[in-house]
This record gives sequence, structure tokens and C-alpha cells, in this order.
Amino acid sequence: MPEYVSISLFEVVGSHLCVASSDGQKVYRRIISAIENDRSVLLSFQNVSTLTAAFLNSAIGQLYGVYSEEKIRSLLKVEDIEQDDLALVKRVVDNAKLYFKDPERYRQASGK
Repeated sequence: MPEYVSISLFEVVGSHLCVASSDGQKVYRRIISAIENDRSVLLSFQNVSTLTAAFLNSAIGQLYGVYSEEKIRSLLKVEDIEQDDLALVKRVVDNAKLYFKDPERYRQASGK
């Protein structure tokens, strides 16, 4: 069983506001580093008061373009999260899975 790395969003971001995609990118890099070193991740939402989809897309959503859903599900756990924030995480994850299943379709739909 892989060793866990605990990542505190509050500590990485340096604030209770997890809103910027650039801050989400910092979290993403830490998650990727842990997974590449065969370690599981425990993502703590303690002390986070504001969370946005942009932040979560950067921090978690783009993982689905790199790893399978099964691998992410087995290696990434969340804790200390409010129910409404958990619902937002679920929406971001569902959208990421759909996007990475057929990214070209999304690019065509958005005109990019």
C-alpha cells in the first residue's frame, strides 16, 4: 500500500480562498509529484472558506487527462470538506471525465 502525502490546500495557497487557477496549478504539481513517487494523496480542505471550479479544474480536473479514473480514485482522497464543496468537486470531476473522454468535441463546441 502506497504511503500517503498530506496536502493542505490552505498551506499551499497561503489563504482560505482557493479561487485562482494558478493556485490550483500549485496543488496539481504537488499531487502529480506524489503520484509519480508512488504515494497516495490526502487532500485537506481544512480552513478553506471559498472554493471555485476554476481552482478545482486546475488542481484536480486535469488529473483526468493524465491518469485513469481508477488510478485517481485509488490514490486521491479528500478530507475536512464541507458538503457543498464536495458537490462542487464532484461536478468538476464529472466534467473533467467527460472532457477528457472526447476533448476534440469540446473544442469544436466552444469554437476553439
